Amino acid sequence: MNTVSAPIRAVVFAYHDVGVGCIKALLDVGIQIELVVTHADDPHENIWFGSVASLCEERSIAYVQPEARDLLELLPQFKKIAPDYIFSFYYRHMIASDILVTARIAALNMHGSLLPKYRGRAPVNWAILHGETETGATLHIMEAKPDAGDIVGQIAVPIDPDEDATAVFSKVSNAAVEVMRIALPELAQGRVLRTPNLLSKGSYFGGRKPEDGRIHWNQTAKQVHDLIRAVAPPYPGAFTDWQGKRMVIAKSKLNPVLPASLDLGRPGIQVVDNRVFGICGNHQVIEIMAWQPAIANAN
Repeated sequence: MNTVSAPIRAVVFAYHDVGVGCIKALLDVGIQIELVVTHADDPHENIWFGSVASLCEERSIAYVQPEARDLLELLPQFKKIAPDYIFSFYYRHMIASDILVTARIAALNMHGSLLPKYRGRAPVNWAILHGETETGATLHIMEAKPDAGDIVGQIAVPIDPDEDATAVFSKVSNAAVEVMRIALPELAQGRVLRTPNLLSKGSYFGGRKPEDGRIHWNQTAKQVHDLIRAVAPPYPGAFTDWQGKRMVIAKSKLNPVLPASLDLGRPGIQVVDNRVFGICGNHQVIEIMAWQPAIANAN
């Protein structure tokens, strides 16, 4: 007599495009999602990405949107569900160990870098800021220490020299879904293949604040260019002050053809023949291809 195995059951913590794509990947292979924990959108944030809450409503999946301080109040519910897996897909809060251990097989997180590089917050932005030529998506075991557990799956994507964070994040989001598709056949059988996450070969980075986008014109042109594309809108943007206004720079160009009248000894913004240039450290130059006045904070 053939026996029918019980479906794999999961609790999912998710947000953003990565959350939407990876939840769909779970559903595609028949993972039974018992509960999704997501975030209520911040009214002060530019929401340019997919909605996990909307996906849950479309697919009739139960979901909640607790504040970080209220997560442990859900512990009895997690214990009652006793999922095979807990997945975290771009969920923004730390998940306590008391919650992680309710997973019968494993608790797994999707991180937007090639671990062990760029552990922590805003990994795509940090990778671009540091001039990296590739990044990726990594599925790993969740532990109390962030982004420190063994690696279950990983895919690299290239970072082109002029790509901004939104373009790279789109690549990383697609890579995350592909990592899940590759890993899920084994996970669906209750097997978690893992390799060591060698923390000594990477670094941890904290979150970024809008003020971190201030341009320091004594830096090299490449450093300024990398900052601009790392935080280009819809992120808060790199900015400088010019003629009494704060200007947000959305796009820049390295190695432009320079007009003869440009003063390379005067760092900062110069406008010549209706073209806008930024004079950087060591007399290096970027051309500013798109900029606009910063929007005043209504608060």
